[in-house]
Amino acid sequence: MLFHLVKKDFILAKKYLLFMLIFAVVGPVFTYSRLGFSNGSFTSFLITSLFVEYILFNMVSMQEDKCRGSALLCTTPHTRNGVIKAKYLFVLVIFIGCFLLFNLAAAIGSSTGLARLNIYNIGIALLIISVFFGILIPIQTKFGYEKTKYIFFILIFLTPFILPTIIEWYQSMNFNIKFHLPLPQTLMVWMPLVISIFILLISMIISIKIFSKKNL
Repeated sequence: MLFHLVKKDFILAKKYLLFMLIFAVVGPVFTYSRLGFSNGSFTSFLITSLFVEYILFNMVSMQEDKCRGSALLCTTPHTRNGVIKAKYLFVLVIFIGCFLLFNLAAAIGSSTGLARLNIYNIGIALLIISVFFGILIPIQTKFGYEKTKYIFFILIFLTPFILPTIIEWYQSMNFNIKFHLPLPQTLMVWMPLVISIFILLISMIISIKIFSKKNL
């Protein structure tokens, strides 16, 4: 059932899908070439993934809002829980797609210095995206697409301008914030991924509770 709902989301976003696939490959190479600091591969992947995730998710939300898709879906055998779970699965599927395409971009742009990411950096990128969508989806579920789109659109639009500056400033200040947990290094590397999934699960439970009480 969830597979069909995720497939439905990709069909709703199909007009932008090809462009986003190309952008997911070209975007990291272009962004990396514009950045002038270390860890540029991670920043270019994060910015590109966040853009692709937001544009595709927003297109689906806009189409559903326009056609009252959520209300119509609830008249089918699909449950309200399933409708919400599919939104989070859609976000994860896009992230995996962006990661695979980033590896292609790293192979194409290896001469420029764009490099593949390790598990820790992938986890940090997913953690930031999880926090963003972990806030966006419950708010959008509560207040609807129209009331929330401008706030998050401005945040995403400003990301390419603000995020590199923040990272560059952070690196120049030589902050050394490290948390030493009594865990093996192997587990510490996977910790951001685990926290990301935990955040998405908490957000999903909140969204399900909101949507279950919503008058469609």
